[in-house]
Amino acid sequence: MATKHIYPIFDTLLQQKDKEKLLGQKATVLWMVGLSGSGKSTLARALENTLHARGYHTALLDGDNLRTGINSNLGFSEEDRRENIRRAAETAKLFAQAGVITICSLISPTDEIRRMARGILGESYCEVFVSCPIEVCEQRDVKGLYAKARKGEIKNFTGIDSPFEAPEQPDILVETDKADLEGSLQLLTEAVLQKVNYPSEN
Repeated sequence: MATKHIYPIFDTLLQQKDKEKLLGQKATVLWMVGLSGSGKSTLARALENTLHARGYHTALLDGDNLRTGINSNLGFSEEDRRENIRRAAETAKLFAQAGVITICSLISPTDEIRRMARGILGESYCEVFVSCPIEVCEQRDVKGLYAKARKGEIKNFTGIDSPFEAPEQPDILVETDKADLEGSLQLLTEAVLQKVNYPSEN
């Protein structure tokens, strides 16, 4: 058995609360989900820049970036999508344990996959649904992916021939078809600051 000679030392390490106190922030994993073209990556970058400017220590894990490195051996089958999310969540967990505010921009298309991520991350998990109708996403088609999917050049594309299950009760909802980037970012930032501010010791 692979785990036979593994002896974890988690209980002997500095804990997440120790890192949070040092950094003066509440470690949170902002799990940003939504269709391709909904604005996840744009909002994630803008949010990180905003938090950084305010003195918060952050990390940004983008789905495409992860697929060029730690997840470069994964495709888009159901099994590979699940493993993609598992690895991303375990990576985000390491950042959270180090006290870092971690922004994850991943489609995360199904309830089952998001439950897995939440199970890995526990209380650090904060689900942000970047909502946008597929018709609007397809009109934007910033990466030209929808056009290729419609032509059959891309298989298992979320929203076309692979399902997307919209979160019913996200922790934060941002509707990018109803507000511009500035308005969406303001709404998101205000909600996030309530999550990441370090509690006063008064």
